[in-house]
Amino acid sequence: MTPTDLLRELESLGTEQNRKIYARHGVNAHQFGVSYAELYKLQKRIKTDQVLAEALWSSGNHDARILATLIADPAAMTARKLDAWVNDLDDDVLGGMFAKLVGNTSTARQRADQWIKSRTEWIAACGWNVLAHLAMNDPGLEDEELAARIDAIEAHIHERPNRVRHAMNGALIAIGVRNSILEKRALAAAKRIGKVEVDHGATNCKTPDAAAYIRKTVEHQRKKSASRR
Repeated sequence: MTPTDLLRELESLGTEQNRKIYARHGVNAHQFGVSYAELYKLQKRIKTDQVLAEALWSSGNHDARILATLIADPAAMTARKLDAWVNDLDDDVLGGMFAKLVGNTSTARQRADQWIKSRTEWIAACGWNVLAHLAMNDPGLEDEELAARIDAIEAHIHERPNRVRHAMNGALIAIGVRNSILEKRALAAAKRIGKVEVDHGATNCKTPDAAAYIRKTVEHQRKKSASRR
């Protein structure tokens, strides 16, 4: 399948309703409005294709770029390529999907560390989203490092741009559900941080209360673990 063929297929799968929904979520780039159900079907069919992923990303089309994050080969995503792609981000939807891809690469920790320091909103938000992914999936991360991230979140969350605040709040939650030691530290920080204000635009999305979300998730994990015994 050529990139041109796939772009035509994506266009045929788009709907006006989805375009309106995505627009409310800040997707301003050229888009077809393809549902995630259809995108995941395409991912299942294509599997991994780095060449096709790069062509889709280069198209500039939002749906094509979402699919690119699903079929790209994490092993082929070099630091240079990741840095190039992150500079193309301009909405939270694509940023979240891209962060998942980055989280599966060998340079994920380095990218997160670099990007969270960025003054560019989408890059910094992506960095924190990558950190959240690592907190939930990388057993090699030391508690001391994640504790330092909690301290940084507490110290700076209210002064960072809108979407960075949202991503930092998500990272605090992800770190807090990792283990009991970090849970206590994250809960204490969340109490001191208080309410995190995020403008979600014309959507019904709400910013989760970190402490409540951590407690709920940990309780769910405990019940799930108990049921397996």
